[in-house]
Amino acid sequence: MIGGLRTRLVQILSIALLLVAWYTAALPSESSSENARLAQRFSFAKVALNGTGPQRIARPVAPAYQHIQHWISAVGAAVALADVDGNGRADDVCLVDPRDDSVTLAPAPGTGRRMPPTRLTPAGLPYDATMAPMVCTPGDFNEDGRTDLLVSYWGRSPVLFLRTPVALGDPGAFTAQELVRPSQVWNTDAVSVADVDGDGHSDIIVGNYFPDRARVLDVHARQRELVMQRSMSAAYNGGPNRVLLWRSGQGGARPSASYTEVPEPFGDREGQGWTLAVGAQDLDRDGLPELYFANDFGPDRLFQNLSRPGRVRFRLVQGRRHLTTPKSKVLGKDSFKGMGVAFADLNGDTVPDMLVSNITETYGLLESNFAWMSRGRRILRGDVVEYDDHSEPLGLSRSGWGWDIKAGDFAGDGSTQIVQATGFVKGRVDRWPQLQELAMTNDDLLAHPAMWPDFRPGEDDVSGDDHDPFFVRGTDGRYHDISARLGVDDSSVTRGIGLADIDHDGRLDYAIANQWGRSYLFRNTRTNRPPYLGLRLVRPAGGCAAGTARPAGTGTPGTAGTAGGSAVTPAVGAAAELHGRTKGVRVGQVYPTNGHAGASSPELLFGLERGTASVPVTLSWRDACGVRRTGDVRPTPGWHTLLLNSDGSIREMTP
Repeated sequence: MIGGLRTRLVQILSIALLLVAWYTAALPSESSSENARLAQRFSFAKVALNGTGPQRIARPVAPAYQHIQHWISAVGAAVALADVDGNGRADDVCLVDPRDDSVTLAPAPGTGRRMPPTRLTPAGLPYDATMAPMVCTPGDFNEDGRTDLLVSYWGRSPVLFLRTPVALGDPGAFTAQELVRPSQVWNTDAVSVADVDGDGHSDIIVGNYFPDRARVLDVHARQRELVMQRSMSAAYNGGPNRVLLWRSGQGGARPSASYTEVPEPFGDREGQGWTLAVGAQDLDRDGLPELYFANDFGPDRLFQNLSRPGRVRFRLVQGRRHLTTPKSKVLGKDSFKGMGVAFADLNGDTVPDMLVSNITETYGLLESNFAWMSRGRRILRGDVVEYDDHSEPLGLSRSGWGWDIKAGDFAGDGSTQIVQATGFVKGRVDRWPQLQELAMTNDDLLAHPAMWPDFRPGEDDVSGDDHDPFFVRGTDGRYHDISARLGVDDSSVTRGIGLADIDHDGRLDYAIANQWGRSYLFRNTRTNRPPYLGLRLVRPAGGCAAGTARPAGTGTPGTAGTAGGSAVTPAVGAAAELHGRTKGVRVGQVYPTNGHAGASSPELLFGLERGTASVPVTLSWRDACGVRRTGDVRPTPGWHTLLLNSDGSIREMTP
């Protein structure tokens, strides 16, 4: 009798514990009226960036990957918003379309026919069907004041497309140049631009996926490098991540740029995750960017930057585990599938917080997105970093199969909204059961492609109908996905996102790049027009000698702008802090190329309080000689182009 009661009590308690766990894990129900109220602040017009195009849904792949062709073909769509024609607005679009493996530069829809669409092909360089473009990254890579483009690929190392004085649309408008010589076989999924060593020049950080020399898209390739991840949670057999330091550059009719690769900047093991996204941000206010690598099939990596000019040095830092913190919720110790990274000040302490996309599919691989929130202003303490994940209480933990992620103020009121790219592969048959079986496979088998279940184009589906969320913070402190109410809940499989105020009207727009489908621009059409402050921070082009020597191409069309007859270039790494007159976000840093496959404009946009006449702002930057500078300005609402000079002065430029 007593034994039976004990058994029954154990059963009842077990069921109760399961119900409590289910209730705790379930997302709170969202109020329809609250979401309707939140949606009133936003409005977008959806415009296609490309045509219907060819109906290709997969790439040719190496024989080892033929039965998982759909999986291997899941990346390659990318978008960047930049000012390439030099009109002072980021209203040009660089779009990577995997349907025909094209890279196209064109004006954003609705901004005028300022140039004909231009295909970027590496003319004169090794290029064939075993290679495919993945990411388009804008930047002034030769420091002549013109916006160049760097295209990275699977199957080869990246190519620099350097601007010449020739008008855009002309075949001679760009010169293709190898980033590394001779070219190598890399498989790159992410690129970020930042001054890594603090010498005043922007360097290039490359995040690679498959191992070097792996000819993934070569239908005749039979190599030992054609492998998959060695683990579902701790894979370190991917391609090495790289840092390339700027060495020299020149403009004119025959532009050039030279970079030097740093040997193993992150160590042999830590630098060989399967990287899908790279983020650069100065977290400790020393003027050097820390680097975040979002890794597939293994822990993400955050490196504190301890570099000096010409000497690159990083320290791996990890989060602190508390009594109730699951191991995978500790920064640097997760076992999730990192896909994207963005930075925003979510708690208002002026320290950048970090948003990371993972796979969060209900009844699939239900991991968690990350919202790494700072614990105080001093967040780096030796090899410990003071960030905790707040994705669950913020309502950001689950969204589907995530990719790129971006944060910005689309309402213009100082608040932060979050947009995310989601979805994996579209098909007719749900293959999540097979993927779940794969996730439980012995790690010793995972690296062998033959051990993987079939993922075939057109037939097999894994999270193919996820929609892109648009998260807005409510009065309850949680973020709510109101994408369906705004008509921005695109259910294509999306990869990249870029942000920019393309017409400088104070309303932030964004673009998405879809895999095997049309890509779109979402123009911000909200009617509420509170005051705003837009900052386009630039510095003299031409390197440390700027001011004594005029860089080639000075005063020609296509420059980033001119200052007293000299060319200027975006001040990558510059930071701004507003002192009052804003209800929300008051800090920002110029790192436009963070994330997976989307690049944003190198500009800062802040919402201001109504009635603001001017706002005090502190600017900090590193000049072209590597010297840290700080200055104060008091601009009026609207857009301003501010020249950050090497003598520490700040001057407003007029159009």
